[in-house]
Amino acid sequence: MSEEPHDKLLPEGLEDEPTRAGLKKVTEGQWAGWYHYEPSDAFEDHTGPFYCKPERKKMICGFMPDEKNCNAGGNIHGGSLMTFADYALFMIAGGMNNEVHGVTVTCNCEFVNAAVPGKLLVARGEVVRAGLSMVFVRGIIYDSDDGDRPVLAFSGSIKRLPARDRG
Repeated sequence: MSEEPHDKLLPEGLEDEPTRAGLKKVTEGQWAGWYHYEPSDAFEDHTGPFYCKPERKKMICGFMPDEKNCNAGGNIHGGSLMTFADYALFMIAGGMNNEVHGVTVTCNCEFVNAAVPGKLLVARGEVVRAGLSMVFVRGIIYDSDDGDRPVLAFSGSIKRLPARDRG
């Protein structure tokens, strides 16, 4: 890989508390110690909600699917898993310290196991390359209640865009 400054992998490390705008720490309930992104994304919150936190100098994401996320067969619908993977792309890309503004260019998903409601799903991944205009990420969603059984492998690219004022 190039050694140019614009080609450094993100994030280098994570702080104990986020410097990334919008991450709010959950202080009670099953998600205590995790962070929720605010202002929220209505579609992601309807599908999820989704959460994130640092783990061993990397960002991980969490999702507890329930009955609303099921397909007719009683397993978690692929669309719910793909929405969670898209959320994870951005959270992994920026980590706790650097928000990545942009749009998803590609999101490739391979379903490797079924997921069921009521079991914690965790996404872990890494930035493969971060350039001036594109960020490439890959990861796996695991059923953490079942010995980190892989459920979905994903990879994607993000086209960086200037942050828009949401006001």
